[in-house]
Amino acid sequence: MSDSPVLYSVDGAVARITLNRPDVLNALNAALMTELRSAVERANDDPEVRAVLLTGAGRGFSAGADLGASKAGDAKRDSGFTLRTYYHPVVLAMRNMPKPIVSAVNGVAAGAGMSLALCGDIILAARSASFLQAFSKIGLVPDAGSTWFLPRYVGDVRARALAILADKIPAEDAQRMGLVWQVFDDEQLMPEAEKLAARLASMPTRAYALIKQALNASGGNGLADQLELEAQLQVEAGRTEDFREGVAAFLEKRAPQFKGR
Repeated sequence: MSDSPVLYSVDGAVARITLNRPDVLNALNAALMTELRSAVERANDDPEVRAVLLTGAGRGFSAGADLGASKAGDAKRDSGFTLRTYYHPVVLAMRNMPKPIVSAVNGVAAGAGMSLALCGDIILAARSASFLQAFSKIGLVPDAGSTWFLPRYVGDVRARALAILADKIPAEDAQRMGLVWQVFDDEQLMPEAEKLAARLASMPTRAYALIKQALNASGGNGLADQLELEAQLQVEAGRTEDFREGVAAFLEKRAPQFKGR
């Protein structure tokens, strides 16, 4: 396997991005985050890619920030600089990407590794996977978007408990909380994730982009503003080739052939 910290490949219309530091459970460092940003941007800019699959190599999704590499005990280190330079661009690129992202959590997703998993639009997990807001265990604040994601996904009460207690959450409990869409036996996770990503890539992906835009805006909008945004986006969706194809296929009682346009 390549020694690059991030692997990138395209199969059909699906880009697969793999965090690739398995010897340290894909712990995140500057090199990995730089490569991850490049991979996300590459998938975003490739017109042939219509869905993205994000996972980790080896036994884990990501154990979070590489504390050894970051000299965690150094009181003078500038964590804000590290977050703004390496983490924030990745989180924003993933959330703003107009293409659907499937996170396939194949093992532990801890700290900022959990934040990356939550950046996905649809989150799948292996039965042996776990989720951990590890920050408070070492005297830090959840970052890389966790304080934004958690209240929206699981509600304020659970978000506070997850962040403050830093308990490890098994995959099935994460599903019950609303962090995960589906849980699969370990050997079935990647086949199911690949199947889902391929399914998304064959669907009206331009509509998915507009759906993501609407959902991303909903947290900051009042009802009237969100209704207006829905109307604007529906006008845009109604002008796409995929909408015309979807209606034609429905009327002709056949399977639609969407092109993401």
